[in-house]
Amino acid sequence: MQNLSDWIRDYIEVCTCEKNLSLNTVRAYQIDLKQFEAFTGAHTIDLELLNQYVKYLNSRYAPRSVKRKLASVSAFLRELEINGKLPDDPFKKLHVNIHAPKQIPRIIPEQTVKDILQSAYDVYAPNRKESLRDILVLELLFSTGLRVSELCNQTAESFQLGASSLRLLVYGKGRKERVVEISTDELICLAKKYCEAYSAEIKLTGKILINRRNRPLTPQSVRRIIDRYTPKAREGIHITPHMFRHTFATSLLEAGMDIRYIQSLLGHSSISTTQIYTHVTTHQQTKLLAEMHPRGKMSFAL
Repeated sequence: MQNLSDWIRDYIEVCTCEKNLSLNTVRAYQIDLKQFEAFTGAHTIDLELLNQYVKYLNSRYAPRSVKRKLASVSAFLRELEINGKLPDDPFKKLHVNIHAPKQIPRIIPEQTVKDILQSAYDVYAPNRKESLRDILVLELLFSTGLRVSELCNQTAESFQLGASSLRLLVYGKGRKERVVEISTDELICLAKKYCEAYSAEIKLTGKILINRRNRPLTPQSVRRIIDRYTPKAREGIHITPHMFRHTFATSLLEAGMDIRYIQSLLGHSSISTTQIYTHVTTHQQTKLLAEMHPRGKMSFAL
């Protein structure tokens, strides 16, 4: 279709400037729609083409990726219909049912988290500012449940450090704002020491977390920080920033916190998203039941 490239460009601009979607979401839309454009070629966008595109995606991607890519196309075509660029949205007639298996969140064992933190503290030295930053990154991932992008986006304004608490203003998916506040004495002391050491860099960049080149820390840098200390703690375990978020949520649920409070802390718009963590605690309950119930200590023979 002759105007498809222009329409995609205009739609991405709307997502960025008007809908104020996150950079990661916009980037995903851009990738998905460029792929759709390449598949479409000069053909008309109709139901038959969409059916062929579903088959194409299913032959190359996992169900979760297929669902995301189709969701991108659906939102795009709906916008075209609303703006009169497409007389009828054929996606409304598309019947597709993709069963993506539910993935239980991968969490980090408590002892492994402790080992990772200990590894970071062990290499700390007053003349090594980067080690202080690494400790703060790991502590905040574990203690707040922030997404890695939310952590890297902390600014001098959103990182509100008081005498006895640290209040983080967080802008999550869809620019939704939430507040995460921590009051652990050791963490407050750590944050104060870090902000003092990096005061000039924070003033220069406006961001809290800084790399060696005095630029804002990136999600890729955070992953490298985790990798730096993980092998010393548990060799062979690949730990990602998001696993800290899963561990944060699961730990609170197992400790008895109401799931709606956890939903608020994580910034989930729907409780159903947060409920995935109940599957993890079910496994924990099964393990505890086997270990602690007296029947496990009894033995009978038939």
